[in-house]
Order: sequence, then structure tokens, then C-alpha cells
Amino acid sequence: MTKSPIGGNRSGRKLGQKVKKGKLKASSRRWLERHINDPYVQRAQLEGYRARAAFKLLEIDEKHKILAGARRIIDLGAAPGSWSQIAAKVTNSTDADPRVAAIDFLEMDPIPGVRFLQMDFLDPEAPDRLKEAIGGTPDLVISDMAAPTTGHRQTDHLRTMHLCEVAAHFAVDVLAEGGHFLAKTFQGGTERELLNMLKQNFRQVIHVKPASSRAESVEMFLLAKGFKGRRATEEGSAEDAATE
Repeated sequence: MTKSPIGGNRSGRKLGQKVKKGKLKASSRRWLERHINDPYVQRAQLEGYRARAAFKLLEIDEKHKILAGARRIIDLGAAPGSWSQIAAKVTNSTDADPRVAAIDFLEMDPIPGVRFLQMDFLDPEAPDRLKEAIGGTPDLVISDMAAPTTGHRQTDHLRTMHLCEVAAHFAVDVLAEGGHFLAKTFQGGTERELLNMLKQNFRQVIHVKPASSRAESVEMFLLAKGFKGRRATEEGSAEDAATE
């Protein structure tokens, strides 16, 4: 069970620390103060996770049970690797028997049991490389991908939604029947076409915002549970076309 984050007592750091004024800009100083005083950052350091994002996945799983029974997992936008750490643990993945494949265009330090590809997921070769790396059919595809921000909210939303859409189609192409798909999105509306595609292919599609996602963040997660299987969805599409 995921517990609420704890304060500075167990991490050895007190909350409410200030960053001394120096060469840092005021905005940078405020970000740094928020970061070092974030209880989830402190808990991640205490529990050995590479980033506070670990608790977003753990909190979503606590309610929706997407990690239970997962035998193989693909992690999109994996760096710095906290979701891959969890994936390797729940699948009992090892270097000798890797059950987790991860990808990011950023460099990521090795994680035992995780086959990491440093490349852009939008590279045409990426899907086949991931299929080869996972060595079997995944039960879960998770994506924390977000496009580099431009400062223009609508542009950033559209670019990240494009990544979400590509990830969703990839998940439908690779998941085992009954598998799940989780991807970062932004508040502002998921495109209806994407939602319709997911509802056609999965038994349940919802938006979730875990407590560890900062309140001021526009970040949300799109969760599609219970993949119906490619044969079932193909037959459903044929029936829909026949009635048109």
C-alpha cells in the first residue's frame, strides 16, 4: 500500500528550507526551494527511487491495480527511471531474464533487469526495437512522456497529446489481452478521437490525477484498463462498418 509522504524527520531534512540569494534568478530559487522541500522528493530519496514520479505510479496502482500480475512491462519516456525501477521489481525482471523494456531520448543510468533504448520514441524504428527488447508480449504499457515545453500552453498540450496518441496506438499493437495502458496527458481535454479509439479497444477508460501530482500542475494520466484483444476489436470494427 502506498502511504502518504512523510516529512523531514525520516529523511534527515527539515521542511521549509530557504535557498540563499546569489546568482540564481528569483524564479529558479523558488523552484529549487519547492523541490528540496517537497515531501515526495524526500521520500523518493529515502526509499531509493530516482524521482518523485515513482509515487504517481504507485498511487495509481493502489487504486486501480494495474501492476498486479504484470509479467512484462514497456516504459515509454523512462528517464530517469523511477517507473522502470518499479516495473523491474513487480515483474521480477533480471538481466538474465529481462521483462522490462524502456525508452527515452535522454540518457538513463542502467537498472538491473531493464533493457533501455536511448532513442526517440517517434523514431520509426522504435516500436520494433521495443518489441525485440521486451522478448515477449507485455501486459502493461506505461508512458510518462511529455514534449519539451515551449512556454505556450496550447502548443505544449498539443505536442504532449500527440505523444499520448502515438503511445496509445503502440499499446493496442503490442498488449496482451487483458493488459493495461497508462499515459501522461494534460488538462484541457483529451481528443475525442483518441478516447473513442481507446474505448473501442479497452473495457474501461478514465482520467486520474494522483495526489503526488502537484496541485498546480496541469498534468493528468489517461488510464485504459482491460485490453479486449486485437481479434475482438477487429471484429467489432468490421461489424460497425457493416452497419454504416
